Amino acid sequence: MKYMGSKNRIAKDILPIILKGRKPNQWYVEPFVGGCNIIDKVDGNRVGSDFNEYVISLFKGIQEGFVPPDHVTEIEYKNTQKNRTINPLTAFIGFGCSYSGKWFGGYARGNTNAGHPRNYCLESKKNIMRQKDAIYYVHFLHRHYKNLIIPNNSIIYCDPPYEGTTAYKDKFNHKDFWQWCREKSNEGHKIFISEYNAPEDFECVWSKEINSSLTKETGSKKGVEKLFMINHPKP
Repeated sequence: MKYMGSKNRIAKDILPIILKGRKPNQWYVEPFVGGCNIIDKVDGNRVGSDFNEYVISLFKGIQEGFVPPDHVTEIEYKNTQKNRTINPLTAFIGFGCSYSGKWFGGYARGNTNAGHPRNYCLESKKNIMRQKDAIYYVHFLHRHYKNLIIPNNSIIYCDPPYEGTTAYKDKFNHKDFWQWCREKSNEGHKIFISEYNAPEDFECVWSKEINSSLTKETGSKKGVEKLFMINHPKP
């Protein structure tokens, strides 16, 4: 589960497409809210849901006044990793103090361009505290996307595990997910999906090549981010 900033770089590109024609009081729903890097730039009625209990614990905690620490030692990181409990602090350490924001993906360390040690914990704290006011009125829910009750005629933005991504291989049923998207569209919702590829009945409405850094081993990779929606045949 990658959390820190994964969609922040493309928010300005995709949100004008997603929110175009949004009606007053129309709900905006994210079933895979992750690091809130899209929903924090949307106003009005919003639902942010995720199947990851730690994600929801963290952002509910921020809403309720949790303030992350300025520094976490590697020993504290490893102890938290070993003795995980579902609370905002564990969630923050697991994501915010890990390499590339990957859930307990290794204690983040490194130097600035000037050669000074970086404080990844403090950087993550500043980032999430900047989101505090923007997410204050989001309705956060711990739900599987299939069990999420969505208000009528909502705008739905999905950022699911990408097909073929090693960390999620064989753990996420993509066929079921695309069928669920079709069903939501047929129910009257306007649904958008971030992915690299999609079934033939989905249309790519935006794409952009970006760099992604996933792990220490793989380093930086280029990929083409795409935004899809149902391709309804014209009458």
